[in-house]
Amino acid sequence: MDKATALRGRIIAAHGRHYTVELTDGSVRKCFPRGKKAGATVGDQVLISPQGEREGAIDEVLPRRNLLYRSDDMRTKQFAANVDQLLIVVAPEPLFSDDLLGRALVAARSADIEPVILLNKVDLQDALPRARQRLDKLANAGIPIIELSAYAPDELRAILHPLLKDRCSLLLGQSGMGKSTLLNVLVPDAGAHTQAHSEALGAGKHTTTSTRLYHLPDGSGDIIDSPGFQAFGLYHLNATDIERGFPEFVDGIAHCRYYNCTHRHEPGCGVLAALERGDIPVERHELYKRILAENEAQGRY
Repeated sequence: MDKATALRGRIIAAHGRHYTVELTDGSVRKCFPRGKKAGATVGDQVLISPQGEREGAIDEVLPRRNLLYRSDDMRTKQFAANVDQLLIVVAPEPLFSDDLLGRALVAARSADIEPVILLNKVDLQDALPRARQRLDKLANAGIPIIELSAYAPDELRAILHPLLKDRCSLLLGQSGMGKSTLLNVLVPDAGAHTQAHSEALGAGKHTTTSTRLYHLPDGSGDIIDSPGFQAFGLYHLNATDIERGFPEFVDGIAHCRYYNCTHRHEPGCGVLAALERGDIPVERHELYKRILAENEAQGRY
């Protein structure tokens, strides 16, 4: 790579080995990793070698602050980097998965990313109390929960603008939670950007499965939108990383008898004592044990 001619940019969209890179002057190029190199993802800062007027080769991925993964059929792949906060969209209907929500929180905290839960569709009054009750255990653990409705756009923007300002936020949610509607309120031309990306890559309708970064209309922040997820990549985590994903364990861990306590069966475990007292919800401890066992089965440690 010729450092003199290299251009710096940020990956704002990815589909397979096709990437859209936004350069520092605001222009965009269709780029490919050089040779068999892989590993670039949306949010990455990269150096590229220009090829013609609109294309380029990705020569180097610059150091990241963090990296998130998603899973598909037991395969884990990276999908977003350099994220400031994770906005997880849930709704009263359809029912959201406590398991997937918990795993997303673990992924965020293990990467030092601030998680925030957005309870969308609060206009569904009949189902709202049940959703609030299911989220209570996370609120008690210190996870911020913000209630909103994409059908009250002005109020939604007023609520979220201070949260989004000067940050790169990853928007995540299961299918049916209203994530796309919420994105379209925040970035009204998001659909047009997606179509332009589709045409540039020749990828047709399949770009609906891709991840893309959008700028807020006033330029005050960025949102990375990703497809509705059914699994979250946690197989790269070690036991300490997983433990960090459960903030309600902190007080109990301080009273564990053994420094390498796994909080499953050891005598003198502060976490198990807190569980017995009801300070830690049983469901959360069960999720912790499940993730730990899955990673052990993969031979992670």
